Amino acid sequence: MSLSERDAVFAALADEHRRVLLEKLRRNNGQTLSHLCDGLSITRQAVTKHLIALEGASLIVTLRRGREKLHYLNPVPIHAVAMRWLRQFDSLKLEMLVAPEAQEKGPELLRPSHTNGES
Repeated sequence: MSLSERDAVFAALADEHRRVLLEKLRRNNGQTLSHLCDGLSITRQAVTKHLIALEGASLIVTLRRGREKLHYLNPVPIHAVAMRWLRQFDSLKLEMLVAPEAQEKGPELLRPSHTNGES
């Protein structure tokens, strides 16, 4: 995943309305625009703009079925970003970040350990 693709995912997820739309699709995938608008406090046009942004970030895909356009959640980009993001912190001793001793002993406890698979 390129840097611009990751930035698009983060930008799309930064908006609360877009996260609500993704949650609605997570609960009931394959919804029409009308169904996605139900219960939202924003206009249909605003929902359409948010869906375009989500589609641009590849977080949703659409499928035409006759006159209907169905929207489906695509969790792959979220997973890819999350795994790459979390992998950066794998080598940190996270338990030390919350331990009171970590604050006293300083940053040497926060350095990545290279212990050949030991934890």
